[in-house]
Amino acid sequence: MASVNSATGTYVRNSRYLTAVCVAFAVYWAAWAVRPKHVTNWIVENTLLVALVIFLIVTRKRFPLSNLSYTLIAVFLALHTIGAHYSYSEVPYNDWFKAIFGRPLHGGRNMYDRLVHFSFGFLMAYPIREMFLRIARVRGFWGYYLPLDVTMSFSMLYELIEWAYAAIAGGDAGAAFLGTQGDEWDAQKDMAMATLGGLISMCVVALVNWKLDRNFGAEIADSLRVIDGDRPLGEFRLAEIRNRNSGQG
Repeated sequence: MASVNSATGTYVRNSRYLTAVCVAFAVYWAAWAVRPKHVTNWIVENTLLVALVIFLIVTRKRFPLSNLSYTLIAVFLALHTIGAHYSYSEVPYNDWFKAIFGRPLHGGRNMYDRLVHFSFGFLMAYPIREMFLRIARVRGFWGYYLPLDVTMSFSMLYELIEWAYAAIAGGDAGAAFLGTQGDEWDAQKDMAMATLGGLISMCVVALVNWKLDRNFGAEIADSLRVIDGDRPLGEFRLAEIRNRNSGQG
């Protein structure tokens, strides 16, 4: 997937892997685009997918992610594609399970939306962590906490989008997109699942780094201390700006 240039010590990306992932996902998405159950909801759900894909394409050269991150994103989008085809509350996974194993997975509420919300946190937290480490240059504890915090924030934002669309669309279209299935705490439970997924993901990453990196503990401790020379913000920052401006005048 990647190799190291022995002369420069830099990583050289094998783009064939990413090309294969893109082609495979395009074929997969096209197959699920045939005769969706609720066309309007399918369009809305795929608007979010297309927006993310465009963002990844636009940032590809300036900020390429690792192949691992692109793979995790592709897996999440694959799960989302199924939910968009059927509507999340109507994905017939129990029928699939029964056809294979002779009995349904469980009775009661359709839990596919819970799975995808969990998968959002579990699969997307790592790409978000990569952006924080490489762009914001966060270190130690913040490299685990901030990706979790952002997955929680995006989960909340998605619930607001669901609510807004359901209120505007109304009727069966709004209900199908919202997919609460009569649960008044559906939004809170969805956010809790995304949080749990992100928490597990960051715990796994932290465990791997703890096992492999001898400086893990020192880096965590150092990240919780103020860098020498840094001063508080607030009124101190305002005074600094005033002093600088008066000096320039």
